[in-house]
Amino acid sequence: MQRRTARACGLIFGALITLGASAQEWKPTKNIDVVVNSGAGGAADRQSRVVQRFLQGIPGIPSVTVTNRPGGGGTIALHFITQQTGDAHYLGVLSTGLITNHITGISRISYRDITPLNILIHDYVAVWVHSASPIRSAADLLARLKADPKSVSLAFSTAAGNQNHVVIGMLARAAGVDPKTLKTVIYASGGQGTTAALGGHVDVWFGTAASVMQHVESGAARVLGLSAAQRQPGTLANVPTLREQGIDAVYYAWRGFLAPKGITPAQIAFWEQAFEKVVRNEEWKKVQEDYLWGSDYKNSAETRRFLDREDELLRKILAELGVVSK
Repeated sequence: MQRRTARACGLIFGALITLGASAQEWKPTKNIDVVVNSGAGGAADRQSRVVQRFLQGIPGIPSVTVTNRPGGGGTIALHFITQQTGDAHYLGVLSTGLITNHITGISRISYRDITPLNILIHDYVAVWVHSASPIRSAADLLARLKADPKSVSLAFSTAAGNQNHVVIGMLARAAGVDPKTLKTVIYASGGQGTTAALGGHVDVWFGTAASVMQHVESGAARVLGLSAAQRQPGTLANVPTLREQGIDAVYYAWRGFLAPKGITPAQIAFWEQAFEKVVRNEEWKKVQEDYLWGSDYKNSAETRRFLDREDELLRKILAELGVVSK
């Protein structure tokens, strides 16, 4: 009797070990679709296509595609992701807009309605004009805003209240004008907006430094200032910050990836291991330098805690800037 009981217990224990091992392992069984919340050519699209290339080289991932679902300030792509509950074959772009869109009422979806996987990078906001612009410096821009807030069109993507809009609000505060009185233009993607700014269809563009530096080098654009606390190294070494020009405007965009709500711990673990391989890759470090991305890797749990803090911070900032009511 004791022998049979011991044998039965052994079989049960063995089965539990096997079940536990299988529960801890997950690999994709079909194509991975990275859903981008803006059109081609913007920062989110660029980030996703770079990461696509790295993920395709990781064993266990069948294939990776990038699908652009622009519109609604990024809400169309996010809504699509939330419809894929429990399916870790879909990834989305995690960015500041996820929080600000919810705070401003553009989206009903909050960061608690998705699974944060990571934060990979951060981008400072570059404030720039086309080379023929009469606006020569950040001081010129402030002077124009003080004289007439609506005399200058300030453009950005992809939704009101995001990191670009936050920096616009900081400039308004420095100029002593109400942010709500400014003439702002919002584009569906950074690529569209950059083209418009280079063509002189809008006066000032607020976007990533990487998207403008090639135009600075060609002589087509001029950066008025960068939203960093201090000058950045490398390609940005000659770009003045807004702070060194006496403007208290320091902020940056953070970006990573998310998955639908309801995915399992094993699926989260798979993606954490995959992205950790990406950030450890020496080639990834070279890509970061090329695209002027700051290193800011956080895993899923760290990202969740970061989003809690950022939500609280952005609610205060957007209220102070008049983007939302207190």
